[in-house]
Amino acid sequence: MQVTQKFIGLDVHKATIAVALAKGGPFDVVMSLGTIAHDVPRLLKMLARQGPFENLHVAYEAGPTGYGLCRELREQGIDCIVVAPSKTPVRTGDRVKTDRKDAEKLARYLRSNELTAIDVPDARAEALRDFVRLREDSVWALQKERQQLQGFLLRHSRIWPGKSSWVQGHITWIRSQRFELDELRVVLDHSLAEVIRLTERRDQLTDELVTMIEAMPQATAFHYFQALRGVSTIVAATIVAEIGDLRRFATASQFMSYVGLTPSEHSSGAGVQRGRITKAGNPHVRRVLVEAAWCARYRPARSHHMQLRLARVPLEIQDIAWKAQVRLHQRYRRMLARGKSQQHTIVAIARELAGFVWAIGQQIPSKNQAA
Repeated sequence: MQVTQKFIGLDVHKATIAVALAKGGPFDVVMSLGTIAHDVPRLLKMLARQGPFENLHVAYEAGPTGYGLCRELREQGIDCIVVAPSKTPVRTGDRVKTDRKDAEKLARYLRSNELTAIDVPDARAEALRDFVRLREDSVWALQKERQQLQGFLLRHSRIWPGKSSWVQGHITWIRSQRFELDELRVVLDHSLAEVIRLTERRDQLTDELVTMIEAMPQATAFHYFQALRGVSTIVAATIVAEIGDLRRFATASQFMSYVGLTPSEHSSGAGVQRGRITKAGNPHVRRVLVEAAWCARYRPARSHHMQLRLARVPLEIQDIAWKAQVRLHQRYRRMLARGKSQQHTIVAIARELAGFVWAIGQQIPSKNQAA
């Protein structure tokens, strides 16, 4: 008996889900099954009318509704994927966009295997990702509040004479500033109090993040990545939370491309033209890798703090980390000697650093990379 595979596209919104069906034959017409309320039991009843769950293949685009729907469908035995919206094919000249047409498009491209699925984390891994992003948001809020306070002081010709900002001496200096007008004193007091509050919140979230990861299966990956110079607590936590199992990337180049650190290219015939990095994929990991790449400015060394981190990882990981230090520093000096700008050089270093992150990820058992 021939089994008919059916491909279903979902256009998922907060309140509604548009559903479309494409049968297995390449010439079968894609049909709209209508729009229903965003209710999983009701959706399951609609899907059950299309045949056995093991014969259904479902896809929807990643969005603000998250991965909960995908996990619930998989629990019912339905093959479901979440696809990257930026990589969904778009027909040239198609100027009509509706929920129904979007669902039909997903069903059609799912049948022809033209959709790019993204990794769906389990509930606990997604919770870790949300916590890492919460801390990241607190850092941006602190940075903005500091800039506003510095701007306020600069407007009133109060310039900090020291070299390092936001150390204890700088905070004491800000507290010592006196203004004749009560309004300005209030502005200073509230702004400084907010900076201190956000600083304490950032530090508290950092401590809680470390405690959280130490109790999770990702703790092994968290410590392994810290063997790399520049990849300390926050960078390693971001990689662990955002990437998950690095074994899903067959090559280092695939991982570099995923985080958007490969050059864009427009080539035709014999002409090859490369431009800036694509900035596709995960911006959180790309940002922390660029920050970590600045450590390549320094000569290879193992500080006391680094030795403490290395003591927690196997020798093969230590070897990879040392090779990374040597290679990245040499690359940094060669590129500057060729006249490359420092920013250009650091981005290139970040791309190679991503390769070493991938290499370490291949040494970690999969059960220790994702919960």
